[in-house]
Amino acid sequence: MLLSDLSLLLLAGFAAGGMNALAGGGTFFSFPALLASGLPPVTANATNAVALWPASIAGAWAARSSLRPLGGYLLPLLAAGLAGGLGGGLLLLAGGDAVFRVLIPWLLLVATALFAASPWLSRLLAARRREATAVPPHGPLSLGAHALVSVYGGYFGAGMGILQLAAFAIEGHALARANALKNLISAVIYSVASLTFILAGRVSWSELLVLLAGATLGGYAGGALGQRLPARWLRVLVIAVGSGMTLYYFWATYAR
Repeated sequence: MLLSDLSLLLLAGFAAGGMNALAGGGTFFSFPALLASGLPPVTANATNAVALWPASIAGAWAARSSLRPLGGYLLPLLAAGLAGGLGGGLLLLAGGDAVFRVLIPWLLLVATALFAASPWLSRLLAARRREATAVPPHGPLSLGAHALVSVYGGYFGAGMGILQLAAFAIEGHALARANALKNLISAVIYSVASLTFILAGRVSWSELLVLLAGATLGGYAGGALGQRLPARWLRVLVIAVGSGMTLYYFWATYAR
């Protein structure tokens, strides 16, 4: 690995870890950096997914007390997450670099739009579901929606948490429980997708280790600065970076 690539990935990991600790949106830093380091698109996405895997498991473990009373209710959701995450990962591998390269700007556009809309969406859902207490029954449409979100998560993943949170809240879950369910299903999706990418040999381990080192340092720094920096400024920065990356990849994909 060139020193310039190592420095880029270390800085991108630091920025991604810090932004995830402060406002979210770290993928907008880590994924383009992996592409810029010379990795093929599928390998870059697979490496990025594995880098996010430990955090997803930690989030699910932290929410275990909220999920334990749900018991068997979780089984269909876990099955949808497992099938969708596996399907998305296999679609990414089957489509290959050529297909994924064409889709990158569109996926970044969707992720940027979701991130930008998340505060408004959270307020809307909070107003509608603050008093929700009963566990809503599963239906074919709701499970199908969760499976589709899981496919998206296994295929790309940026903005997946926002989609999941919206789906659970619209179903009728209180926001605290919706967030716990989101953490659990995200862990399932990242786990099965990451294992799929590892078994397929599409993870670049040297870049992954550098990214994880930077993200660990960035997460610590972000946690320490979280009480001092205005979250609104950080959100504007993430949206600006996401918009810039989206425009660049539209130009690089379709204008050249």
